[in-house]
Amino acid sequence: MQWFSKLFEALLSRGYISSKNDHFLFTKSTGSSLVVLVVYVDDILLAGDNLVEMNGLKSFLDAQFKIKDLGLVHYFLGLEISSHPASYVMHHHKYTSDLLAEFKCSHFTPVATPLDSSLKLSTDMGDLLPEPSTYRRLIGKPNFLQHAISDISYSVQHLSWFLQSPRIPHMLVGLHVLRYLSSAPAQGILLPACPDFFLMAYSISDSASCAFSRRSVTWFYVTLEYRVLRQVVAEVSWLVRLLGDLGLPINSHVPVFCDSQTALHIAKNPVFHERTKYIEIDFHYVCDYLNSDFITLQHVSSSAQLADIMTKALPGPLHHSLLGKLGVFSLTILGGKGGGGRKSYHWPIIRLYSRPKY
Repeated sequence: MQWFSKLFEALLSRGYISSKNDHFLFTKSTGSSLVVLVVYVDDILLAGDNLVEMNGLKSFLDAQFKIKDLGLVHYFLGLEISSHPASYVMHHHKYTSDLLAEFKCSHFTPVATPLDSSLKLSTDMGDLLPEPSTYRRLIGKPNFLQHAISDISYSVQHLSWFLQSPRIPHMLVGLHVLRYLSSAPAQGILLPACPDFFLMAYSISDSASCAFSRRSVTWFYVTLEYRVLRQVVAEVSWLVRLLGDLGLPINSHVPVFCDSQTALHIAKNPVFHERTKYIEIDFHYVCDYLNSDFITLQHVSSSAQLADIMTKALPGPLHHSLLGKLGVFSLTILGGKGGGGRKSYHWPIIRLYSRPKY
């Protein structure tokens, strides 16, 4: 923290502002230009459209701390970043390839989805694994991939229920997840350069999804749907403030889509009912944002609920349809298209700096 305190004071002296929404984010606006700096331990990610300021900051930091310029960013905190015409893609190609090689799955036949939608697992099915640590490693390592491959979230969570006493069928399903990863090891989140920016949020709760206990994935069902909605609104509020720091102001009417008519009714109904009085604090939180026009609450059908991909196993066609809507693509597909047809837009120069490690 001593290193960060010195960096903090140095950046403030140069006119940078520390974000109240992320202590490790700094910004500096000059006219219509913006320079953004993100710090993680002794690695710094710098982005902006003012090359004069960026080069000046680089010289300033080098004089203060003896930094090293690592050039255009390709790898940061385990995420690979690939540039394409008018877009960037964040992915885990190397990590995924290493994971497949570790479990000798590179040559397996790929599958279309992380989990079979008809699959039913239980804690007592099949024989116990002789080496449970192998299963725990198999389930633990894909956790990191969820930063860019969010559609495996449910699979990893579901299989983690069996970490204590894993059995052979559980291991086979875990290998099935790796077979899915092998179908597109370079899959990641597409960030297109587009001047039209908007924010949408989806709220979903997964009740009684555990086949052998009928327990909800998140919490007690009576208040689950509404409390999940409250959490989504809180996340939207924070994200809007953070985007404002990055020069992307969003003032009002953020659409929040929810597939629960009950939760929407509670939020829009000003009358407290006996059965909902114990969620009064959550009620006021969501209603305040709704009444101030900061958000709009809209019902979404289950078939159009994008968050479904993170809460249940889906059939192949629906799974891949939702992937595309979430902006998840494979680098091989993007490379084949070459980014053609996308509207050209200036992307800021991104450079990575690192303080020498002694």
